[in-house]
Amino acid sequence: MFWIDEAMLVAGTLLLLGVITSKISARYGVPMLVLFLGLGMLAGSEGLGGIEFEDYELAHAVGSLALAIILFDGGLGTTFASITSAWKPSLVLATLGVLITSLITGLAACWLLGLPLLNGLLLGSIVGSTDAAAVFSVLRNGGFALPAKLGSTLEIESGSNDPMAIFLTVGIIEMLTKDVGWGGSLLLLFAQQMILGGIVGIALGYVAVWVTNRLNLDTAGLYPLLATGMALLTFGLAAYLGGSGFLAVYLAGIVIGNNRVVFKKGTLLFHNALAWLAQIAMFVVLGLLSFPSSLIAVSWQALGIAIVLIVVARPIAVAACMLPFRFRWNEMALASWGGLKGAVPITLATFPLLFHLDDAQLIFNVVFFVVVVSALVQGWSLPWVAKKLDLDEPMPGSPPVQLEIHSLRHVDGEILDYEIDLDSPAAGKKVSELGLPDGVTIALLARNDAFVPPRGSTMISHGDHVIVVVKSGAGEGLDAIFCSVGPSEPCLPTQDDTPAHTG
Repeated sequence: MFWIDEAMLVAGTLLLLGVITSKISARYGVPMLVLFLGLGMLAGSEGLGGIEFEDYELAHAVGSLALAIILFDGGLGTTFASITSAWKPSLVLATLGVLITSLITGLAACWLLGLPLLNGLLLGSIVGSTDAAAVFSVLRNGGFALPAKLGSTLEIESGSNDPMAIFLTVGIIEMLTKDVGWGGSLLLLFAQQMILGGIVGIALGYVAVWVTNRLNLDTAGLYPLLATGMALLTFGLAAYLGGSGFLAVYLAGIVIGNNRVVFKKGTLLFHNALAWLAQIAMFVVLGLLSFPSSLIAVSWQALGIAIVLIVVARPIAVAACMLPFRFRWNEMALASWGGLKGAVPITLATFPLLFHLDDAQLIFNVVFFVVVVSALVQGWSLPWVAKKLDLDEPMPGSPPVQLEIHSLRHVDGEILDYEIDLDSPAAGKKVSELGLPDGVTIALLARNDAFVPPRGSTMISHGDHVIVVVKSGAGEGLDAIFCSVGPSEPCLPTQDDTPAHTG
């Protein structure tokens, strides 16, 4: 048997087990990060699989690639509306919040582990940011919803705070290796990461939209691959120029996700699946790196650092950053508890090992332990905490059917899905009584698990999903017909496939 045959056998087994464990996570609420890490540890040299794996450079490469894919998918699902409502607190949390968290945790690490100051601050910097994969997973798949502004703040923070953590980590490593000193050089490094990453991400995001809409590919399945290629190009170019590839790829995803592109629905579904694959691969590989015996050896000190991080550092950072934006105390408490750690700290923890720094293995083991504690304690309990703080909201209903018309070119129109709630002006009315504008047609009513062919006499009921085909420019006034617009939340219909396409 060739080595590739064995590799595919192992990879296929781990992938299938990863998919099965995601079902366990959904049913019992166990964070997927913990399950996938546990799967990797079980397959490792001290587990049942006995796989010997200590290639930190390869693990860093896998982690970086996977995080780029996850952040791109997260950006595709982030709306301009959520950014408009939450970009200010998110940006402060992603910069000042990470700095405060890193300083407090780093000082605690110096005291609990007896590390030199810079080594302790390095550990604090590694665990200073929240993790996009963990936050997206819990907030989008946890069976509950947060108030729109708070949820958007946590998601955007997790997608944009990696540059700050990387900047602090790399900056301290360069000081330890005498490549850079305090002051101007360090600030220049941060500015370079943020500015170049932002410029490249936004610019190539719009380039991707332009190319996608004008390339006229003959095969629909190539459009998702085109988006993937643009995402990897964005990450690589930003990193090559000295910017943050993680910030760039997240911003590129936001630009693409909020613009009209050909075969958009298929592209979103493809990248959602790709993000799942990236999560499974990343956490399993990082789990293979760990040695349970080494984690046990540092468990008490690492537990102390985790407690300081969760109970002291993160709450202080959140209070300092969110108070000026007039968040309520229960929202700040939830944001403090929602500072989930995940793959980013473990990936960053490979940096000291790659540079052969003193205490590098100790830092890696402690970081790994802290991440597991954060995922278990915070990730598992976040829905319960949200309920106790009276911040959990029902998940928006998903339509029992989606109308998709695929094409390789644009036509003049779009398809919208309106969910009818109790206060909707359309609830209890016949289709003929709605007063639909010219150029607007109800294509389908989805009610529970059944289709209802729309006729003039068909009654619209609470809970229906009304799928509307709209000619370009004819959609004005539709929100007033179908939506109950509250004083603080706009009506946001789901676009099943934007723009509409024809074969």
